[in-house]
Amino acid sequence: MSIDTTRRRPARAPSAPPVHPAYQRRMRLADTLQVLSVVSVALVIAIFLADGGAVRFTTPADALTSLGILSGLVGSDLLLVMLLLAARLPLIDRAFGHDRAMAVHQSLGKPALYLLLGHGALLIGGYALADNSTLPAEVWTMLTQLPDMPLAFVGLALLVTVVVSSIVVVRRRFRYEAWHAVHLLAYAAVLVSIPHQLSVGGLLRDGSIQRYYWLALYAGVAGSILLFRFIIPTVRSIRHRLVVAGVDRVAPGVVSIRLTGRGLRKLNASAGQFFIWRFWTPGLWWQAHPFSLSAAPGGDSLRITVRGLGDASAALPTLPTGTRVSFEGPYGLFTERARTSPRIVLVAAGIGVAPIRSLLESASFEPGGATVILRAPSPGELYLADEMAALCARRGATLRVIAGHRPAGVDSWLPVDAAAAGITLASLVPDVGEADVYVCGPRRWTDAVVADARAAHVPTRQIHYERFDW
Repeated sequence: MSIDTTRRRPARAPSAPPVHPAYQRRMRLADTLQVLSVVSVALVIAIFLADGGAVRFTTPADALTSLGILSGLVGSDLLLVMLLLAARLPLIDRAFGHDRAMAVHQSLGKPALYLLLGHGALLIGGYALADNSTLPAEVWTMLTQLPDMPLAFVGLALLVTVVVSSIVVVRRRFRYEAWHAVHLLAYAAVLVSIPHQLSVGGLLRDGSIQRYYWLALYAGVAGSILLFRFIIPTVRSIRHRLVVAGVDRVAPGVVSIRLTGRGLRKLNASAGQFFIWRFWTPGLWWQAHPFSLSAAPGGDSLRITVRGLGDASAALPTLPTGTRVSFEGPYGLFTERARTSPRIVLVAAGIGVAPIRSLLESASFEPGGATVILRAPSPGELYLADEMAALCARRGATLRVIAGHRPAGVDSWLPVDAAAAGITLASLVPDVGEADVYVCGPRRWTDAVVADARAAHVPTRQIHYERFDW
């Protein structure tokens, strides 16, 4: 189906649908978690002040040292918040969803690193002034005479490696598997930095309340990671005995993998969610990848549709039937739970069609109350198009298929000719402001659709998106 420009008409500023009670509950939970994050930073500052930190600014050396201690406390606290955001806690997933939680996680990386770099630099400067020595001499003294300082320097170097590898221009040079392996160094960076926090300086001295609070923070974060990233997924994987039931070719390099197991209804998975999958075959067992459900979950079967991009996903078309599968999840708010309106608009690009297809299958709407827009650079990259067409016909949804390359250097989600003609989401779906808009695709493309939706006066609470990126 091509774009029908005759249906264009100016967008009107809609009256937003009333706020759904479920959305209000989710926002209250999100607000509470954000307040707790701010409180955690305030508490470490209070610990510093309660220990007499405010009066330790009488000399330049004392001022540098005190600022170094404070920056280290705040930076470490932010690092723990980052780890919690990535620990897949159910509360965080219900409040923010995976995509937004990881966006906040990434945004905290640089501030945490800068604070910890400042921590080291300020302490070295303060100690050097106090000892009347040079900076290189002071570094050598710290490494050779202060307990656990070599581990602290190792931890800082590991953290620098992790943050640098997460910068977009650097990350794109890595395959997902290599980037993920480097990212795991963050755990090592935190672990090796703990000893010097307890042995150097008097703020966290043995027997003090602040020491117990600090240890409780680390224990809570470590326990959350162990429980939600390892223990619960392992127990669920053993209990549900998931195996590969079959692999169906969708397009060159794209396959749908059917999975069966025992008691899968108890997972309470929803259409639009994703799992972290691990396939236990030689060459794949050590890699875990996030793939969304491409069919609404039902009975004791699940289905995912994947495109071969990384080392693991490229090998998935050859998975033998009966392969054991372990998993983490389900995760994400890209579901019916985020709905605020009876109308729905589903926009997908490339393999982003997977969660959109599962949503289309199970979403609640009246005939004519849904619009589906499929985008691809070429017709050959329109995955699951036949299934989408059949679902739209059966459920009474409007389907618009738009193929063509985007204009170079312009943040448009539409093809060159459509962008030049001034076509927008509002002209394609005139009542878009009264609908929930679900968007899934590559990062920059998704951001362009979201920007277009906001320009069409779609309230933020009605825009739901997931980016196929890492």
